[in-house]
Amino acid sequence: MSKKFNTLSIIRNSGVAFGTSGARGLVTEFTPEVCGAFSHAFINVMKQKYKFHGVALAIDNRPSSYSIAQACASVIAQYGLKVNYYGVIPTPALAYKALEDKIPCIMVTGSHIPHDRNGLKFYSPIGEITKEDEIRIKDVSIDFTLDSSIPNLYPCPDAASCYFKRYIDFFPEGILKGKRVGFYEHSSAGRDLYIPIFEKLGAEIVSIGRSDKFIPIDTEAVGHDLVIQAKKWALEYKLDAIFSTDGDGDRPMLSDENGKWLRGDILGLLCAETLNIKSIAIPISCNSLIMQRKCFEEVVLTKIGSPYVLDAFSSLKDKYQNYAGFEANGGFILGSDITVDNRKIKALPTRDALLPILVLLSANKKISSLVHSLPSRFTYSDRIANFLPEKRDRLFTICKNNPHTIVDLLGENEAGIEVKDINNLDGYRFTLNNNVIIHLRSSGNAPELRCYCEADSEFCAQKYVERILSSVACLIKIN
Repeated sequence: MSKKFNTLSIIRNSGVAFGTSGARGLVTEFTPEVCGAFSHAFINVMKQKYKFHGVALAIDNRPSSYSIAQACASVIAQYGLKVNYYGVIPTPALAYKALEDKIPCIMVTGSHIPHDRNGLKFYSPIGEITKEDEIRIKDVSIDFTLDSSIPNLYPCPDAASCYFKRYIDFFPEGILKGKRVGFYEHSSAGRDLYIPIFEKLGAEIVSIGRSDKFIPIDTEAVGHDLVIQAKKWALEYKLDAIFSTDGDGDRPMLSDENGKWLRGDILGLLCAETLNIKSIAIPISCNSLIMQRKCFEEVVLTKIGSPYVLDAFSSLKDKYQNYAGFEANGGFILGSDITVDNRKIKALPTRDALLPILVLLSANKKISSLVHSLPSRFTYSDRIANFLPEKRDRLFTICKNNPHTIVDLLGENEAGIEVKDINNLDGYRFTLNNNVIIHLRSSGNAPELRCYCEADSEFCAQKYVERILSSVACLIKIN
């Protein structure tokens, strides 16, 4: 007799939890029972709202992703639904194909977090699920059994082809002709798909750094080694730019011709301005200069995470000709269809790495000149790994009870620095009287403390982040 499980009990005790985007946890926590519970709960929540004949499924290049996908596919089959398996492709490619087919989908990916963790991203037939959907998935109670047979999954190329066509149809033929572009492949889920797109648009691609091992790439906190390496690549290969993505291809990285990586929110800003987007929704962690741009008729600030950006679209869609969103990680969310020179590109209500990269590369200017056209306002960010929730709670309690603590962490009491304003929409964001903004928050995807600093100079922003992160550990121990 097959053992019975309950979705509510399994999910609550799994250690796997919803973060800023999707459910994340240690690989060891993604047991067949946990994968089964999440899949059953998701399908049941979707069946209450939509009619569909199948569920789309894809994975990133993590060693654990295929077996997790098998467990999900087994549950999908129990419902008599077709499993549309697309293999290793970027998350937005899967989401776009499922959107076209009007079916839900599951992406097995841990995005940018280390390889010992993984995750599940869920999409309804109309796009990324909402925070309300997440709550319903966590709270649904369904008894289920596990199918003893594990299905083999054979990838279909249709999703990759659909994503390819999306960009080839929108951008003019040969728009990237004369551009010599480096592609840092590492273990990106889109590494076999991007090159044909770029070459079809006329670019000469130099492939760099393909890896058989999974490499976690955090586009918000680019490692020092990669910062140095990009400058070497740009010089060695005489590149006009370098691009890459995080593990599942929804967060972009783009450098200028000197190998200097752009901040994700600056990339998003330049993309939105180039596309003549009228209104945007962005998380509060984005550079404050975006709020000052006159090209936007409205800018809505949200908590961090694509579901919050998507939620904000409801207040924009009836008021503006077009609307979009982007995050500090660079992920660009096209909320509405747009048309440029009689070429149309459809809305894609999830983060996408490729659109902002292609938009900036297709501009008739050097990437550095596009960046230098903006006011000088710089953001730097870094993180402390393995910063457990109890440490976060202790730190935030200290910040709440004594906001001046943030100045103490800087070690600059004598300079007359004071906290002018505090915003706790997501973590604690301090505006100081010297025009510096410091933002502390806990990552929604992994046990990490993130620190962002925005200042009028790059040196100042980096200096403050380094000082704060080096002081936090001592502060927590003392208190």
